[in-house]
Amino acid sequence: MVDAPGRLLVVDDNKVNRLLLSRSVEMLGHTVTLAENGRIALDRLAEGGFDLVLLDIEMPEIDGFEVLAAIKSDPELRDLPVIVTSSVEGLDNIVRCIELGAEDYLPKPVNKVLLKARLTSCLEKKRLRDEQRTLLGRFATQEVARDLRETGFSIGGRRIEASVLFCDIRDFTALSEDQRPEDTIELLNSYYALMFDAISSHGGIVNLMIGDGLMALFGAPKPLENAALSAVVAAREMLDMMAAFNADQQMRAAPQIRIGIGIASGEVVAGYAGTQERASYTCIGMTVNRAARLESHTKTVGCSMLVDEGTYLAVAEPSAGTRLAGVAFKGFSEPLDIYRLA
Repeated sequence: MVDAPGRLLVVDDNKVNRLLLSRSVEMLGHTVTLAENGRIALDRLAEGGFDLVLLDIEMPEIDGFEVLAAIKSDPELRDLPVIVTSSVEGLDNIVRCIELGAEDYLPKPVNKVLLKARLTSCLEKKRLRDEQRTLLGRFATQEVARDLRETGFSIGGRRIEASVLFCDIRDFTALSEDQRPEDTIELLNSYYALMFDAISSHGGIVNLMIGDGLMALFGAPKPLENAALSAVVAAREMLDMMAAFNADQQMRAAPQIRIGIGIASGEVVAGYAGTQERASYTCIGMTVNRAARLESHTKTVGCSMLVDEGTYLAVAEPSAGTRLAGVAFKGFSEPLDIYRLA
């Protein structure tokens, strides 16, 4: 038996070959699902959950080459290891299989010792790739992780229209001085859990956390139909969540959290910044600076949320805001009209 059994898909149009190969695999401790041709194999793969494919080449309807091509073109399947088991001879065919993404090629009849070695090696690679994907999902958002899988990694950015949201806890320094560090961390974790949920639920990604503050991006890397509206709806949900959280905190005589939110919409340069060794998905530009200034200005105005004119005009209910005309911000040559949203 193996230490880490896998779930394998055995694809072969010959019933005898299919059953004998599946028996050999099951004797090694793995679970097997069978498919008698390429079309059925692709249907099985669409259901998900497989760790490896043992694939024949000469099959009716859809042959092994076409199955390999389909797997390689699917972002969700391209990391799935495939071992070709075929009686098709010729170096050209073997090379074609490898070029289409096969991990290995085993000629029929399959040698059981060689099969065991290949399965162990491929499943270990699959396990490591799964761990990398899990880590990527833990330290990057689903959207960024998907962008990396689909387009690859490269330092640089592109100009896009997006909305940027900044959020900060009010008087956090004083709040943290009155309690144990462990309690402060627990409070921050609760705050981030609520904020992340509200932001991601409306298509945004949190791309920066600094202490008690965060920066979120709407419209990149995944485009949104109305990024500004999505950001505003997310912000309102964030405020609602904080109100519910504070009501619970009050009942337990625990510290409450007040937040300020600033949202700006317009052109940003979004992409991967850093080095080949260490980088993050972020955005820069005057829109980012404007959102940061708006968040900070909520303290001066004494409100929970401020947005710029671009965001205000994109919101379906512009009448729900109060205009603050000609506000001067550091780093901006001209005063800005901003809006306090209900």
